[in-house]
Amino acid sequence: MSVQKETVETTDMAKFLQELRADYGQTRNLYLTLLGLPRLDAVNLIKRVEKGFSFNVLIRFQRNVALPMKEIAEWVQIPQTTLNRRRAQGRLQPDESDRVLRASRVFGKALELFEGDAGAARHWLASPQRALGGAVPMGLAKTDLGSREVEDLIERIEHGVFS
Repeated sequence: MSVQKETVETTDMAKFLQELRADYGQTRNLYLTLLGLPRLDAVNLIKRVEKGFSFNVLIRFQRNVALPMKEIAEWVQIPQTTLNRRRAQGRLQPDESDRVLRASRVFGKALELFEGDAGAARHWLASPQRALGGAVPMGLAKTDLGSREVEDLIERIEHGVFS
């Protein structure tokens, strides 16, 4: 698989994860692929966030996770009027880009947890989780601290540590 492959169809997500593991031995950068971004080191990724992502990055994320744009916008806390303005401008603001990156990271980890089953990842992220005090992961992941809690729970589940 070449690194140039940027858009991933959700129906092929399990196969795509297998290809990533075969090519790179890991899926650590899956969240970048969900956004259609190339593999970047942290410094260059930060520069992209500070510049603000192209609006196409948000569209690609929405297509790859197969959620309605309204749900994505709510998750990353961009009001519809602002979303319309950003679409016309063609670029997100840095803080919006950071929230889109965070959402992609959380979705990517959930996708890995469910071995590429995007439907299962979406369902889990939208369902109350007892280990999160009954909170819905997608709701918690609207903040940095909340997303860290969701990612921590995913890691605990992956390692068989239930709490």
